[in-house]
Amino acid sequence: MTFADWHRLGLRDPAASAKTLLNRLTALPADQRRAIVAWSTPEPALMATIARQIAMGGPLAGVPFLVKDLFPVRGVPMHAGSSFLAEVRSTASSDSSLVKALETAGAVLGGTTHLHEFAYGLTGENVHWGDVQNPLALDRISGGSSSGSAAAVAAGIVPLALGTDTGGSIRVPASFCGLFGLRLTPHHPWIADAFPLAPSFDTAGWFTRTAGDMRRAVEALIGVRAHERPLRGVFLGFDDWVPADPDVATQVNANARRMAPDADAMTKGELLQVFRGTTEAYAILQSIEAFNVHRGWLDLHRDRYSSEVWQRIDRGRHWRAEQEENARIKLASVRLLWTKFFLTYDFLVLPATPFPALRKAECTLENRNRLLALTTPASLGGLPVLTLPIPLQTGLSAGLQVVVNSATSPVISWALNQFCPDARPESCLEGRP
Repeated sequence: MTFADWHRLGLRDPAASAKTLLNRLTALPADQRRAIVAWSTPEPALMATIARQIAMGGPLAGVPFLVKDLFPVRGVPMHAGSSFLAEVRSTASSDSSLVKALETAGAVLGGTTHLHEFAYGLTGENVHWGDVQNPLALDRISGGSSSGSAAAVAAGIVPLALGTDTGGSIRVPASFCGLFGLRLTPHHPWIADAFPLAPSFDTAGWFTRTAGDMRRAVEALIGVRAHERPLRGVFLGFDDWVPADPDVATQVNANARRMAPDADAMTKGELLQVFRGTTEAYAILQSIEAFNVHRGWLDLHRDRYSSEVWQRIDRGRHWRAEQEENARIKLASVRLLWTKFFLTYDFLVLPATPFPALRKAECTLENRNRLLALTTPASLGGLPVLTLPIPLQTGLSAGLQVVVNSATSPVISWALNQFCPDARPESCLEGRP
C-alpha cells in the first residue's frame, strides 16, 4: 500500500485503517515482532488519530509511519535497542521535532521500532531484542542500525518509517531491503533531540518502498527545487577501491551509468586518494564521541551491553593523541575535497554496498569495513544522501548512493524521477528504474 492507498482507506474508514496497520504488526512471527516493534499505538488512539488527521488534511494525511526508537515519543519509554536505557533515562514529555513535523503534514504515528543496540552497528543484530530478518530473504539480515524501521517498510507494514544514519544506518538497510532511503545532515533540528550515537555525524532520515512515496515525503517535509539547468554528476564505481560481488558490480554499474558518466581520470584519482582511509578516521572520531555519550554508563553497566557494542564504544577512550589528530586531518581533507567537488558537480553517485544482505555468519569485521569504506566519505562530509535500490538477479537487492550538497537539492527530485517518471505516486515501480 502506497501513501495514496493509506489515505484513501483512512478517508473511507478510519477504523479499518487502524485495524489494518495493527493486524500487519501482529501478523509478524513472535520473534520478529519482538525484534522489530518496540511499541505500538493502541487501537482506539490510532483510530482517533487517523480520523483527526484525515479531517485536518495535509500532504501526508492518513499515512501511517513508525519511528526508530531513538526519537522521543511522548509518554513512551525509549530503549535505543538496549537492555537498560529506559531504566536510567526519563520518559519523554513531548514528541521529537521530526515526529511533530510528520504529524503536522497529516501523518499518523503507528509505533516505534527496535534497532542495532545504541545504533552502533550496520547489521540489525541485537542480543537483547533479537536479530531482524530481511523480508526479501529471511535467512539474511536486514542491515542496521535502523533495522526495525527498514524491515517494517520492506514487509509492507507501513509505507514510511524514520531512521538515523551516522555511518550508513539508513543507506545500508535501504540497500539490503530494496528501499528508498534519505539521510539528511548533522546538527539539523530533526536529529538534535534524538538519542545520540556520535552527535557530529548523526543524521535523521526515512525509508519508503516506492520512489513516488519518497518524492511525496520530501515534498511535504523539505520541499524540492526544480533544476533550471542540466545537472552535472559523475559515478565512482568499485574498481580497486572496494571489492564487490560480481552480480552487485554489474547491476550497480549499469544503473549508475544511466544517471551519470564515470568520473574522469583526474576526478577519480582525487576522490580515491582522499576516500581511502576514511573508515579508520571515522572509527576513531565516532567512537570518541560515543564514549562521551556513554561515559557514565559504560563501566557501571558493562554487563548490560552486548560485548561487541561495549568494545566499539570503549575504543573511544584509548586512542592516542596522534591517532585522533590524524583522524581530524583526514576529516578536514574530506570536507575540503567535497567543497571542491561541488564547485563543478551537482552530485556524486557511489555504490551503497558491495554485496547484498548478508547471512549472520557473514557479518564479519572485514565485511563491516567494506561497507564503511563506501559510506564514510559522505558521513565525514556531513552530506545528505539519497539511496536508490538496485534489484539483483537473485531477488536480493543492492543500492546506489546519490550524494548531494543540500537536502533541498534538485538532484533528489531528478533522481527519483528516474525511477518514477509519472507524477502519480501509485504508478511508480518499487525499486526498479
